[in-house]
Amino acid sequence: MGMLKPWHVIVMVAIVLLLFGAQRLPDLARSVGQSLKIFKNEVKDLTADGEQAHATTPAAAHAATPEA
Repeated sequence: MGMLKPWHVIVMVAIVLLLFGAQRLPDLARSVGQSLKIFKNEVKDLTADGEQAHATTPAAAHAATPEA
């Protein structure tokens, strides 16, 4: 029930063509591609920041606790 059938895709493409026109589709595709590239870079940066935070947190926690 939740799967896209081939005719669903055809109907969506027809609607996009009617809304944007064939001349604007390359610009639309280019902007979507740039948006995806930016999104991937941001996710990569957030993942790298999270890994750095996890790598430095245990060392800082051990250094901050006094040994009795």
